[in-house]
Amino acid sequence: MVVADANSGRAVYWGTGRRKNAVARVRLVPGTSQLIVNGKDGTLYFQFNPNYLGVIKAPLETLGLENEYDILVKAEGGGLTGQADSVRLGVARALCQLDPDNRPPLKTEGYLTRDPRAKERKKYGLHKARKAPQYSKR
Repeated sequence: MVVADANSGRAVYWGTGRRKNAVARVRLVPGTSQLIVNGKDGTLYFQFNPNYLGVIKAPLETLGLENEYDILVKAEGGGLTGQADSVRLGVARALCQLDPDNRPPLKTEGYLTRDPRAKERKKYGLHKARKAPQYSKR
């Protein structure tokens, strides 16, 4: 969804990403490659971990737009890994709205694929999803 920013009239591109229990609502705004997650600086939020920050900025680097847009994120649920992956998907989806020609390179890199893995539910009579009680012969 493309919306004009109320304050400055700049175009804002939206994308939603999901991974495990994490959900990230991502806004791409023309700017200077700033990352803000839940009102905090992104490097602080993701604990200065270069892996998380690299995952988030990967779609922008693929298209050569790493210094063109600010990433504003509202992330909920899951842990930092799930949130970082969900932000990546949200950024990639927002870039597809920016220009439909961005879709093929992002698709080949796998940035538009939602990772469907999630925790399996616990079953009745078991300790966890698949862990059975200890077998007793007598």
